[in-house]
Order: sequence, then C-alpha cells, then structure tokens
Amino acid sequence: MEPPPPPHGHVGSRPPTYDAEPTTLPAADPHGLDDLVPDTVLDGARYGTCTLRAASVRGDSARYRGEPRRDALLTARFGSGDRALVLVAVATGVRGTPGAHRAAAEACRWIGKAVGLSHARLAEDITAGRRGDLKSGLHRLTDRTLGRLRAGAAEQGLGPEAYAATLRCLLLPADPGCRTRVFFGVGGGGLFRLRDGAWQDIEPKAAEARGGAVLGFGSPPSETPEGDRLTMDLGIPTPPSPYEPAPEPPREPFRFRTSVARRGDTLLLCSPGLADPLRGEDELGAHLATRWSRPGPPGLAAFLADTQVRVKGYADDRTAAAVWEA
Repeated sequence: MEPPPPPHGHVGSRPPTYDAEPTTLPAADPHGLDDLVPDTVLDGARYGTCTLRAASVRGDSARYRGEPRRDALLTARFGSGDRALVLVAVATGVRGTPGAHRAAAEACRWIGKAVGLSHARLAEDITAGRRGDLKSGLHRLTDRTLGRLRAGAAEQGLGPEAYAATLRCLLLPADPGCRTRVFFGVGGGGLFRLRDGAWQDIEPKAAEARGGAVLGFGSPPSETPEGDRLTMDLGIPTPPSPYEPAPEPPREPFRFRTSVARRGDTLLLCSPGLADPLRGEDELGAHLATRWSRPGPPGLAAFLADTQVRVKGYADDRTAAAVWEA
C-alpha cells in the first residue's frame, strides 16, 4: 500500500504572510499565570467504533501579535464502559475584546459540567433515538451556559457582546452498537463529513436549526401557526414596555443535528478558523480528503500537521475535532 502524501506547509497560489511557527508570547501577569493559554493543545481517544483526534492551534496573526488563543477546546468522558459519553466542546471568544480567551474557556467548562451532570440521560436518549428530547434538553443546557457568560459580562460592567463566545459541541456514545453522533451549539464554524473521498458540508442551516424555542429559553416564534406575523419590521425601534425589560439584541440560533455514521466516514467539527478556508479554498479540502481517506485515522502528530496546513488570507485560530469510523 502506498504511503499517504506528505502534509503540506500551505496550499494556494501564494504563501501566507506570517511565519509558520510561533514568534511572540502573550504578555503575562505574574499575579494571573493561571490565565495563560498554551499556543497548541492536542488530544485523542478511541471509544466504540470511533477514533477521536482533536487539536486547537493559535492563529498566525495572534502568534505574530503576541495575543492569546481565543479558541478553547474541551474533550471529556463521562461515565464508563458502554454507557460512557464523550463530549467535544469548541468555543471561540469575540475578536478584539479583553478576556476573549477566558470567555471561550468558561463556555467549554460550563457546558462540560452541564453535560456531565446529565450524561446518563443524554446517553439513553441518543441510544433510544429520542431526537426531540435531545434537542430540547441540549438547547436548554446551551442557553444556560451562554446565559452565564452574559451574567459574567454584566458583573464586569461589559455589554453582552463584549464577553461572549460561540459554542459548538459533539456527543459521541461509547456504545459500539450506537453510531449516532450528535452536534449542537450556537455560532459560526463548520460541520463536515468526509464520505467516499468527498467532503459534505452538513452544517445545519439557521432556519432548519432554529426549531421551536424551549420553554423559558430561546426566542419566541416570529409568526403564529397560521402564518400571521407577530411583528412588523418597519425599521422603527419599538420602545420597551414600562412593565417589561428592554429587549436584548438578536441572538444566534441554536443549531442541532443528529447523524448516523457509516463505516469509513470522518466527521469534522471545527471553529471558523478552519471552516472558512475549507469553504473558501478548494485545494485545502482536496488535500485533507486525500490525507484522511487512508485506512485508519492519523496519529496525533500527523493530525496536528494536517490541521495546520495554511492558506493565505486565513490567519485565525484553528480548532478541529475529527471522528474516524471503524
């Protein structure tokens, strides 16, 4: 069998502007060393019929400017044996805001705690195919997590958009008899599937993903079941009622998708830093498809090298979690 092609340093017609390796470290506070974020994190595991590879890398731009990585990555197993549930959480803090890396890390920790406390029920719902229960429950956990970020912003005297993060997650049951994979989250990024050597963009669309609001969370529907609009968008702000709080800015829709994996599939969850060049530079997708279509998953070092293939014009942090199906 021929060996896989070597990883590329970059793809596209021209090399990227920045150096390929880290240059400047972020500034450190001697009283806040716990706040430092490593340039790169790498993780992996194998459960049931799937093998997980995950990496988060500081972007070329942040490396050059000495800024911390705004992407956060959490991989965690809850439970044991066939009843275990693996969570992968990816969050990205808002560009140009102080504490963006902290907001992303907190989003991952809070959703991790919420999923961990509910993992037994979630694993049962995934195995039983209770899609409606999963969607409403995960919507509720996600809204609670992002609500804590908004509360943290208020405590710091910041607007809600100044201490916020996108949050995208995968749930992988360890039961080898269950090939259902669950994606949920809020905000930009990508969800792709490599099947038979070709990429499929399976990111849930906003209209498809919004669904019904969970009681007490989310946004109310914009029209009645009969199709009557509840509001008219005339571009005129509506003054808040003296009996109700002023409305918050529109929020990103909750996104949810369940998929049944086939043997040989590779499922890829990624932050915008990798999703954008995958959608914008065909050569990158072709290169990764060739690298990841070989029998068996790559090792950790090889996966890290693959996720770092650079494209000119794309210099943000990159976080990727890929699942290979045996």
